[in-house]
Amino acid sequence: MPDLIAFLTDYGTRDGFAAVCHGVAATRAPSARVLDLTHDVPPQDVRHGATVLARVARHLPPAVYVAVVDPGVGTARRGLALRAGSSVLVGPDNGLLPPAADVLGGVSDAYALTNGELWLPEVDRTFHGRDVFMPVGAFLAGGGSLGHVGEQVAVDSLVRLPAPARTRTAASLTCEVTYVDHYGNVQLAGDAADLAVLGEWAAQGWVDVATAGPEEAREPGAPGEGEGVRDRARVGRAFGDVPAGELLTYLDSDRRLALAVNEGSAAARLRVRGGSLVTVGAPAEG
Repeated sequence: MPDLIAFLTDYGTRDGFAAVCHGVAATRAPSARVLDLTHDVPPQDVRHGATVLARVARHLPPAVYVAVVDPGVGTARRGLALRAGSSVLVGPDNGLLPPAADVLGGVSDAYALTNGELWLPEVDRTFHGRDVFMPVGAFLAGGGSLGHVGEQVAVDSLVRLPAPARTRTAASLTCEVTYVDHYGNVQLAGDAADLAVLGEWAAQGWVDVATAGPEEAREPGAPGEGEGVRDRARVGRAFGDVPAGELLTYLDSDRRLALAVNEGSAAARLRVRGGSLVTVGAPAEG
């Protein structure tokens, strides 16, 4: 079993939650290494966490992944340990783990975390990262057997996130926003084939971009609520293909369709966040 623990959460770094989990790992498996992937996943945003986990998994050596974005903590949702290739992923059964497991070769074995002897002696209903997931991850990184973490479960019983919305017609493409990065670049549920179609639509040099409205991206009562955003984007390959401040549609480093503003934030300009819908289409005549 790998002795590298790859650790991802939505805990942030202000409150010491991630540090406490580091302490558990150091106590339970002192020879294991812990690599912090990120603790800045937006709170309870499982799809965002799953995207980051899958992105990073492509580039890591075999590892024990401990991933915690767990709005259902303390409920009947299962804890899991999944074997995928030469790695193991530990975390909640809420769709967070399977995308990374797919990148690593697919889930070959799945176990529910039912062996309480591996957990901390007292388990808090709101902190399974500390009390369940990291102790199990440390057990595995310290050489423990995957079969000892609990009962084997059917791979097809794992919770998976629903496919993001995507609809393409003869003159428009409507996609769900699947991810917004630190720079405000907006990843959409589209791919290289969609970008090629947008290039065909951009006969005048741009495509039209529209959002349903900022209510999905603003706090209730924020100014401008209820007004959709309409804009234009050029089709390109790099941010510098457009002047500073202009909107660009391109293929991002995950090979997904995306929108960006050169030296700016597309998310702020379009007033969108994860789950928002964006429609990109052929320019309207006139």
